[in-house]
Amino acid sequence: MELASVLKFLENRSILVTGATGFIAKIFVEKILRVQPNVKKLYLLLRAQDNNAALQRFNTEAVEKDLFKILREKHGANLNTFISQRTTILRGDITFENLGVKDTNLVEEMWREVEVVVNLAATTNFDERYDVSLGLNTVGAINVLNFAKKCSKLKVLLHVSTAYVSGEKTGLILETPYKLGETLNGTSGLDIDTEKKVIEETLKQLKFEGSSEETITSTMKELGLARSRKFGWPNPYVFTKALAEMLLGELKEDVPLVIFRPTIVTSTFQEPFPGWVEGIRTVDSLAVGYGKGKITCFVGNPDSIIDVIPADMVVNAMIVTMVAQAGQRGSQMIYHVGTSVSHPIEFTWLQEYAFRHFSNHPYIDKQGKPVIVGKVNVLSSMDSFRRYMALRYLLPLKGLEVVNTLLCQFFQAKYLELDRKIKFVMRLIDLYAPYLFFEGIYDDMNTEKLRRAAKESGIEIDMFNFNPKSIDWEDYFLNIHIPAISKYVIK
Repeated sequence: MELASVLKFLENRSILVTGATGFIAKIFVEKILRVQPNVKKLYLLLRAQDNNAALQRFNTEAVEKDLFKILREKHGANLNTFISQRTTILRGDITFENLGVKDTNLVEEMWREVEVVVNLAATTNFDERYDVSLGLNTVGAINVLNFAKKCSKLKVLLHVSTAYVSGEKTGLILETPYKLGETLNGTSGLDIDTEKKVIEETLKQLKFEGSSEETITSTMKELGLARSRKFGWPNPYVFTKALAEMLLGELKEDVPLVIFRPTIVTSTFQEPFPGWVEGIRTVDSLAVGYGKGKITCFVGNPDSIIDVIPADMVVNAMIVTMVAQAGQRGSQMIYHVGTSVSHPIEFTWLQEYAFRHFSNHPYIDKQGKPVIVGKVNVLSSMDSFRRYMALRYLLPLKGLEVVNTLLCQFFQAKYLELDRKIKFVMRLIDLYAPYLFFEGIYDDMNTEKLRRAAKESGIEIDMFNFNPKSIDWEDYFLNIHIPAISKYVIK
């Protein structure tokens, strides 16, 4: 594999990015604008009421964030002009034909000009409605493919999936595709048309019964879990992502296709500066709860490997992958981008890093008092977690049911409120249990070959670093990632 200059590849290039206000998408866009100002055009697709609302949303959710501060310092008052000359902000929706773009002239322009398509639009909610998950993650991906096929200058379609399409596989998980209809548990009958029909019939029946929106939502969530687990996947997010991979591989024809599978994405390691993050990523929810003193125990395997990868390394790998696979007609390459093989981190290390950080830099509560954290009690099985919940919450609560005083109603109200919270926690545990006890590691041989090829070709490897071995985990978590969580998430 011989690679040309990445900067030269990006120069005068037209790129379509879906889901343009997402976490990774914004970092991707900022990176290209910063390192290659001579990019021809970035077509940025996002949901909004109209194009003006789309532009306002992109400015509010991307340009005005700290993420763009390096560009802001460089261009000053001219930043908006600089960005507007190099981007076209589009109101669209990948669940519709032509990505929901109504302006036919603009659609035809993109078909003439776009050379790279990067699909980042998705819902990552583990507990999403099934119709929403399938519509965005699966049907949407096929709509993006069909749009890409009409782009006369297309060099590559890069579809961002997730490593966790592997479900609950154990051991070494390879960078291999899923065949159409393949399931994780051997159950037959997996078919996209059947899944669409199940959704349509369920919604039709709910509307016939006059069900409330709340009932429809909860029913569709349960349907998503049931259909996912029927075929061996733990939740509708990874199930619908796996379905998308199958269909893309089957329908791609001569489109150069890259399936990109990152693991758990964390704050930036180096660019545009260390420690930019937005929202609560999977492992960060634990850090937030722990720092606020709300988590005193954790369910999981204390000996497990946690696979995390900084967001800027994900973006750098995406860009180098685009260069490597451009023009490879009819090819399909899959890349795991993670650290569990090349530079693993143990779960117990994260515990120690969080304890050290919040001991030295405690969260200040609403009363202005520092929250004192302690060592977390790790419950190594679901049975031990259920016993813990019963002893700490459920058994004392049951006693309130027999209280026969004037305070009975007050106590019962408190009981119901806490009971709802407990049910919420138990559902979260049910959704995340497969990952709390995950025993797989992600082979990244294709990604390693890409790293070697980049180094041997002498491209801008410092500018596009995606080598996890360059990370000092202790320094990263103590001085970059956890402080970033405190700044941008806990605030």
